[in-house]
Amino acid sequence: MPRSIAAMVQGPWGNKDGGSGGGGSSGGGEGGGNDGPRNPWTQPTGGNRPQQGRGPSAIEELFRKGRESFGGGGGGGFGGMPQRPDGKPLWPIGIGLIVLIWLALTCIHRVGPQERGVAMMLGKYSRTLSPGISITLPAPLETVQTVDVEEIRTIDIGSTSAEAENLMLTGDQNIIDLAYSVRWNISKPELYMFQLSDPDSAIREVAESAMRSVVASVSLDEALGAGRTGIEQQVEQRMQEILDTYRSGVRVQGVAIKQADPPSAVNDAFKGVSAAQQAAQTDLNQARAYAQQQTARAQGEAAQFDKTYEQYKLSPEVTRRRMYYETMEQVLGNLDKTIVETGNVTPYLPLPEIKRRAVTPPATAGAVPAQQGTR
Repeated sequence: MPRSIAAMVQGPWGNKDGGSGGGGSSGGGEGGGNDGPRNPWTQPTGGNRPQQGRGPSAIEELFRKGRESFGGGGGGGFGGMPQRPDGKPLWPIGIGLIVLIWLALTCIHRVGPQERGVAMMLGKYSRTLSPGISITLPAPLETVQTVDVEEIRTIDIGSTSAEAENLMLTGDQNIIDLAYSVRWNISKPELYMFQLSDPDSAIREVAESAMRSVVASVSLDEALGAGRTGIEQQVEQRMQEILDTYRSGVRVQGVAIKQADPPSAVNDAFKGVSAAQQAAQTDLNQARAYAQQQTARAQGEAAQFDKTYEQYKLSPEVTRRRMYYETMEQVLGNLDKTIVETGNVTPYLPLPEIKRRAVTPPATAGAVPAQQGTR
């Protein structure tokens, strides 16, 4: 047979018939022979060992050594695992324990008092679990995701720093910089999880839209002053209406305006105008208070005069004399007096002057003493 035909008849490990060919003679062992290259899956033999009665292959030896490393030692059992006293293997019991643990972990769910569990059948919404212990189908058939429905979440819009302004247009064509926050929580977890792809972004955009709509209907003074409370209430109501139409499962708890200022470019001038307006309002309030005091005083004096006139009409002489005495008492009460009696001259002791000198010491030591009396 030609060499090319002999090469086609040969197998990967030598001649198919074990004859001596070119390839067979090149792959033989030390003794040559007609067997050609040996099969790599058979147990190798020494150069002088006889060919008959070959041992186990290399794959069988590998499995045997694996069983010995697991402690099987060639005895019965799966993978060398120990056996029960009756000779049966223990691996079915191990598999059963694993299945029981898997069922316990995936079928029994504990939902906290502030949580709700959303059960999903193969990824699709199935039902909502109330607080407590609930049982579902094992995973991956049915899965449960818990959601905290009592947690108050907050979204801050705008910034109190001058670098990040949140400018809005008021109803009187003025610009205002607003910073506010929105508080919300989850009311229906099944809608919150499946209705909106990004709930936080949706709530932020709804809050900005509602705030701009409300601010556009009020004046600048209302937005900067006492109108903040009304703006917050209107924004909260409008946000809830929009989110309900989206079926978002979100409840708005409140809106709080943290800063309401004019733009930073005109903030100093605006503060000066505000200070002047406040000063003018303070002066007006003081003027009104003074006018009210003077009016009340005049009304009191008029009422007193009316009472005196009524008494004067009843007895004019007595009333005239009493008024004279009261007037003289008011005029002469704080003056130094000298009393001169007709007839005999009586010395006068100036008691008010002595009392005054006792209270106030003389200004200089060389001052001329005052007159002690008058005759």
